[in-house]
Amino acid sequence: MNMDDLLKLLGETYENRLPFNRVLGLRVGALSETAVTVHFDMRADLVGNFVHGFLHGGVISTALDAAGGIVATAGVLHQATGKDPEEAMARIARIGTIDLRVDYLRPGKGKRFTVTGGPMRAGRKVAVVRTELKNESDVLIAVGTGTYIVG
Repeated sequence: MNMDDLLKLLGETYENRLPFNRVLGLRVGALSETAVTVHFDMRADLVGNFVHGFLHGGVISTALDAAGGIVATAGVLHQATGKDPEEAMARIARIGTIDLRVDYLRPGKGKRFTVTGGPMRAGRKVAVVRTELKNESDVLIAVGTGTYIVG
């Protein structure tokens, strides 16, 4: 498989094979070796503040973490290009979140949300990813910095 095929498979995996991502309705809009865009729509069951109808903070952090995980995984795929596929699969199977910092900047108001992310550092053992969540009016709601074990 070439890198484009691997990235397509990665996006489909994060959308369809991870049950919690399916519950939230996360959809990969764009994915490259160094960037991701994930979308999801507001729904009544994602509300955290029922008085104002704001997005739940746990949904925000999950969306930021999911996007960060995709970026970290894409980095592993990039580093493994031309190497033993079994080694790459073993590294991907070990990817996990070590730390996630979320800064909630504004209430989660909106109808559709977009998370973008890219690597700050993509090492052999650890990847650090920066993510942002905005609404359909391009209002920045939250930012995240995630650290992922990748090796």
